[in-house]
Amino acid sequence: MAKIFCVANQKGGVGKTTTTVNLAAGLAKIGQRVLLVDMDPQGNATMGSGVSKRDLALTVYDVLLESASVREAAVLSESCGYHVLGANRELAGAEVELVELERREKRLKAALAEVDADHDFVLIDCPPSLSMLTLNGLCAAHGVVVPMQCEYFALEGLSDLVNTIKQVHANLNRDLKIIGLLRVMYDPRITLQQQVSDQLKDHFGDKVFDTVIPRNVRLAEAPSYGLPGVVFDPAAKGSQAFVTFAREMVERIDRL
Repeated sequence: MAKIFCVANQKGGVGKTTTTVNLAAGLAKIGQRVLLVDMDPQGNATMGSGVSKRDLALTVYDVLLESASVREAAVLSESCGYHVLGANRELAGAEVELVELERREKRLKAALAEVDADHDFVLIDCPPSLSMLTLNGLCAAHGVVVPMQCEYFALEGLSDLVNTIKQVHANLNRDLKIIGLLRVMYDPRITLQQQVSDQLKDHFGDKVFDTVIPRNVRLAEAPSYGLPGVVFDPAAKGSQAFVTFAREMVERIDRL
């Protein structure tokens, strides 16, 4: 049975897409069967996985409108070693179209149920806003991985996200919970980041992943080459941290 996780944070610019593609590549590297679902109309996770969003015949948009199945729409990224259910600008239109439809917030869940046996992990890259697309991701998921920078405003955004997850858990998806918080773009030389990191551990305890993703130039460069950092430069500190995180993720799921 596939473990389905949203990578979500209502604050923009915190490295959600970087986390999603590198975790997918890290999991694939240690032998897991992975499907990445891009729920952001910008299609950055699609492009960052070595898949051209402009050349896709079918996307997650077609899956949400039930004109295609996940098996028909997903493509294999050969350079990255995982499957991608891609997105492009068409997906922005789905926001409006879904409002009128039945089961509008559970369409992704129904579609993923058909490929449950094909994958070990399904990672959903959500847009930064709480939209119908994010809601579909949260309704389909068993848990949420929250990437966050160790800065003051990130703590503010985290409290909003926790409230959203509680509401979805209560009303739409009883399985949903926070799997863990991932500290990203971390620079131990900055005192504030150390303080916020300590606050997170004090407040959330073992919900904070042990792995810390350092601020890393090679991770930042990788998307311009259409690859996750784990594939673009496996020797980089950030890439190695994501492979370590992938192993920690598997271990944590086995314990749940």
